[in-house]
This record gives sequence, structure tokens and C-alpha cells, in this order.
Amino acid sequence: MFEGTSTFGWLAFVGTVLIAMLGDRLVFGKSEDSHLRTAVVRSALWIAVGLGFSGYVYLLKGSTGSVDYLVAYLVEKLLSLDNLFVFLVIFRYFGLSQHHQHRVLFFGVAGAVVMRAIFILAGAAALHHFHWTIYVFGAFLLFTGFKLAVSHDSEMDPSQNVALRLARRFLPVSENLDGDHFFTRVGKRAYVTPLFLVLVVVEFTDVLFAVDSVPAVLAVTDDLFVVYASNVFAILGLRALYFVLADAMGKFGYLGIALSIILMFIGAKMLLSDVFDLPNTASLAVILVTLSVAIAASVYKAHTPRSSKQTPPG
Repeated sequence: MFEGTSTFGWLAFVGTVLIAMLGDRLVFGKSEDSHLRTAVVRSALWIAVGLGFSGYVYLLKGSTGSVDYLVAYLVEKLLSLDNLFVFLVIFRYFGLSQHHQHRVLFFGVAGAVVMRAIFILAGAAALHHFHWTIYVFGAFLLFTGFKLAVSHDSEMDPSQNVALRLARRFLPVSENLDGDHFFTRVGKRAYVTPLFLVLVVVEFTDVLFAVDSVPAVLAVTDDLFVVYASNVFAILGLRALYFVLADAMGKFGYLGIALSIILMFIGAKMLLSDVFDLPNTASLAVILVTLSVAIAASVYKAHTPRSSKQTPPG
């Protein structure tokens, strides 16, 4: 689990991430994706980098490792879509401007990269030392997928977020924003700004999503390099993807159903792993078909005019 990838392999991964981030900065500068076209191009380039990294994984670990990476990347990317829809609800609740949304998302993505590393190490260690945890993870994913399937139309209420309620109870919060600052002073007293509260809710939400996504990716492979690389490349570029989804909100209504199907599929795969080992090439096919059907059905529904009731003749 922890072996099999050379130091050079890890350095190449880190180098690719840094080069991609530098390229993004040089091409788009401080652009905040205020135009949909910019957000689409930026998001597409990040997805291309994430998918293209599978070529390096192929050179490093062969076709099996490359397929494992692609499956893990697609699973994590799909799960991140659901995460972004929740972020949209949070930002609307707090009434954040697009500029402030960008700032929160920047730190939120940075925090997610760190938190995923912690969750992946903990989850991989649990599976490595306690095989029975695979059944716990599998059952949890089945439950999560089923719960999502029956409640995908319900919208969360950010005011009931545990982290938000605790922060408001124990931290001094200023009434107004102070530019881009997370902390401010009123007189001689230090306060956290409402922007900090939004960041707390976003980070806490990502922790909750990591509880779903990490077991799902660990169901694909126990190779730490493949798991973490797929997570990082799926997370990077989420800021641009967020603004694409914000514009397309409501046009992909079946993605939630696709996500629930994929989660239940992966959960069942974990539960049956000791009886039947389904190759990841088959898993990749299931995920791609499910996504394709969901996107096609969503597009068809969005472009199909609602039938109007005919007025009966008098």
C-alpha cells in the first residue's frame, strides 16, 4: 500500500501540480471567471490535466494503474460536483459576491487538499490493518447512495450547520464584512468576519464529503499514490467548475441520481470483494455509461418544452 512508488514518482506528481497551477496563473492571471466562457475554458483545461496525468501513471504503473487512476478520478470528480452544488446553496444563504466566493473557494480547495491527505492515510491504514473495515465502508456507501437517491431534491439549510452554530456560539463575530479579511478589529477587540464563517462551513462540508469520497476511492485501489493523485487533480480547478455549474444549475437534474447509483455500485463492489473481484475496467465502463445516460437525460429534459394543458372547446 505505502510502497511501490518511487520518490521520483512523487516529485513528478508534485511538479505537475505546481506547473499546472503556475500555468493557470500565467494564462488567466487573477481572473475570477466572471464570464462563463472563461470558467468553461479554465475548467476544461484542469480536467484535461487530470485525465492526461493517467498517461504518466501508465508509464509508472502500467495499464492497471492507469485504469485505477481514471476510475478513482472520475468517482472523485463526480462526488465533487455534488459538493459544489452544496457550496452554491451556502454562498446564496450568506449573500456572498462572486469576488468573495472566489476567495473562500481558494482557501477551501487548499484546505481540502490537506484534509484529503489525512483522510486517505487514515482510511488506507484502516483497510491495511483491519480487513473487516472494507465491509463497514461498503455498507456506508450503500446507505449514502440510497439516502441520496431518496432525498436528492431536498436542499440543505446552512443555518443548521453544526460548525456554523458552534462558531457563532464560541467566536466573536463582526456584523459586517471587512473587505477580503477573515479577521478584523472593532475597537480593541478582535473579531472573525462573516467571511470566516463561510469558510468554516465550506471546510466542514468538505470534511463530511471526504467521509463519502475517500472510502469510494479506496474501493478502487489501495495504491496511495493513485488515490491521492486522483483526489488532488479532481479537486484542483473546482473554483472554475463551480462557476460553470452555478450557471448551469438545474440543467443537470439527473446527476444526483447518477451519483447515488455509482455510490451504491461501489459499496456493493466493496461488500462482494472477497467473493467476486470485479475488474476496474468494468467499473470504469459502469461509471461512464451511468454518467452518459444521466447527462443525456438531463440535457433532453432541459430542452424539452413542458406540455401545456389544452383548453377544452367551449
